[in-house]
Amino acid sequence: MWDKRSFDRLVSFTDAVTAVAITLLILSIIDIRATPGEGSVWQVIADNSSELITFGFTFVVVAVMWQAPLRVFHRLIAFDAAVFWLHLLWLIGIVQLPWTSAMYCEGIGVAGSTTSRDDGMGGTGLLYWSNLAVISWSAALIGWHALRHPELCDAEARMITRPRRGFIFGLAFLIVGVATALAVAAMAEDMHAGQAARPGDVVRTLGGRTFENR
Repeated sequence: MWDKRSFDRLVSFTDAVTAVAITLLILSIIDIRATPGEGSVWQVIADNSSELITFGFTFVVVAVMWQAPLRVFHRLIAFDAAVFWLHLLWLIGIVQLPWTSAMYCEGIGVAGSTTSRDDGMGGTGLLYWSNLAVISWSAALIGWHALRHPELCDAEARMITRPRRGFIFGLAFLIVGVATALAVAAMAEDMHAGQAARPGDVVRTLGGRTFENR
């Protein structure tokens, strides 16, 4: 078990990694600027709305996910190997989040992205939501471990860890990811069926309706 000084260093390291992850988000929009011929700043925003939406959405997600370890760290005064490795897993998820979020937003065609659902991007939703599930579960496991090992906690600190909620959110994230992947796969199959139909063929769509291809 590591002492209070080592725990303070872990917290500082976590703050640094999270700050870097948030800072890296700006790289996706740092080159956005007005070019000769564009009407106004609103035109620049409209032309780059996909990147801006990705930036804002991921920034909020990282900030929200950071609240979970903050609640746990409020109680801890030391940590052991289990807390260290679980927290490292949480950090890996946070570092990957800007990439998985950008992949997801591009894959589903947010704000006019040029990537279609049938260009091999159907798994980006499952990747993104699974990333969120890993972050949520790792934070919940840290809280659960802290509750089972009171020697790691400050006896005077208020009980504010809620590991059960983290497990529930993680499961919900995974369910959304699976549902997204299945929906995208079904839409891609329906799109391919419509493209492959010959004139005069009757095509059955995802909703069960039929139409004649002309």
